[in-house]
Amino acid sequence: MSEEMREELQTNETAEAVENTSTEAAENETAEAGAGETMADYEEHFDDANPWNRVQEYMEKKTVLPVKVEGVVNGGVIAMVEGLRGFVPASKLSLSYIEDLETYLLKDIEVQVIDVDQASNRLVLSAREILKEKERKAREEQIANLKVGTVMKGTVETLQNYGAFVKMENGLSGLVHVSQISQKRVKLPSDVLNVGDEVDVKVIGIKDGKVSLSMKALEETKEEPEEKVVIPKSENIGTNLGDLFKNLKL
Repeated sequence: MSEEMREELQTNETAEAVENTSTEAAENETAEAGAGETMADYEEHFDDANPWNRVQEYMEKKTVLPVKVEGVVNGGVIAMVEGLRGFVPASKLSLSYIEDLETYLLKDIEVQVIDVDQASNRLVLSAREILKEKERKAREEQIANLKVGTVMKGTVETLQNYGAFVKMENGLSGLVHVSQISQKRVKLPSDVLNVGDEVDVKVIGIKDGKVSLSMKALEETKEEPEEKVVIPKSENIGTNLGDLFKNLKL
């Protein structure tokens, strides 16, 4: 065998030995890594895969979840979360009474998880809290844009001894204090107003998110008629006195 052939053979053997060594090292590292994983590591992955743990986390973080109403049952509707059947009570579906729950079927809504009980297979959802927060933010924005002196129409919502609450055309409600109902003295708002009456109101104050209104401010100020005083002439005064004494007998 020539010298060149021997050198080539040695080179190939060396390369093969290095490749085998690298493969064995990689296999050993994989085996060691596998040996390092414990049952607790596997259990942790099992917990992540458990949908009940995920919905529990949603409840703790108050996560807003977009869902679709997939069924209507007695007292509420059904929506799926993480493959679990969630129940939304009718009282938690809206801010107002719902006449027909069927109108929500296949409707997209936003909910939060409010109760989780895996043992009882119980998952309760609510849209009400989200709607209340949206309403609060919308009201704050409307009040921020409302100016004192604004005049608009409104409807009497409720009557109290101290005043009337009026819902304005922009959706906001404000209080007309009994002293601001009329220029005339009003003892009780119910003496001059009824629920459902349409009235014109003027914004006279905004403080701490509360709106003060006035109806009195829009009434025309009635001027008292000027009383004319006629002063008699001096000669008439004398004549009148003479007339008084002419029939007087001394």
